[in-house]
Amino acid sequence: MVRKVVRYLNNPILEQVAEPVTEFDTPELHQLIEDMFETMYKSHGVGLAAPQIAVSKRVTVIDTTGGEEDEEPEQLVLINPQVIAKDGKQTGEEGCLSIPGFREPVRRAKVATVRAQDVKGDWFEITGEDLLARAMQHEIDHLNGILFLSHLSALKRDLIKRKIRKLQKAGEWE
Repeated sequence: MVRKVVRYLNNPILEQVAEPVTEFDTPELHQLIEDMFETMYKSHGVGLAAPQIAVSKRVTVIDTTGGEEDEEPEQLVLINPQVIAKDGKQTGEEGCLSIPGFREPVRRAKVATVRAQDVKGDWFEITGEDLLARAMQHEIDHLNGILFLSHLSALKRDLIKRKIRKLQKAGEWE
């Protein structure tokens, strides 16, 4: 089921630390993950964190193929993830499904290693480079209540907030 993506400035859940998952391999968790992938693909994203659909759980889904029909999906589910190592630097344009229409260059680690649990609760580690590293860092930020705007200068961040408030007043930002 496709769920509604929460928009920035309309819901405080986006700036709160999500709750850890403590029960694994449940029908509810499987459904949440399925819904998250459907929502992410419908929104043309490469990652989605549970708080973005108003669920305060430390769950994120990533597929750097973006669900393109001509590519084999590379679905990754991270539960209770934490970045345990970073290396190098990359700067690339980032956007966010909760802040549609805004894209800005963000500096992140080029390589990131994450420790997380799978749907059964088993711990694993994954190392990603380039887009995967960026996506993992971006989504884990969401679980910690941090938006990509936090990585921008105060001036750029304020400018975007002002534009969003104008869109809200015009009824164009739900």
